[in-house]
Amino acid sequence: MPLPALLKTPVRTCVDACELAVSHGTPRRAAKLALVVGSLLVVINQWEAFNGAAKFDWIKVVLTYCVPYMVSTYTSVSKDLHHRKQNWVLYQE
Repeated sequence: MPLPALLKTPVRTCVDACELAVSHGTPRRAAKLALVVGSLLVVINQWEAFNGAAKFDWIKVVLTYCVPYMVSTYTSVSKDLHHRKQNWVLYQE
């Protein structure tokens, strides 16, 4: 691979990853997963607040929903990038 193409590859991969993260149904799937998993984690992590023994820590609640959203998005994007790379390699052969 020539040097200019080699230098552009990481940048193109980053652009592709950003495009995949905001398109192709990725945000919707990630939001659905975050809603389910995040809700379960909030109940587990904030159980004392549900019982009235403590106050809700709203920062932790928000982060509890953000983490599954980001993990789901990362997984989806990495899977799509892997499939694109495999298809590109097969196309080149």
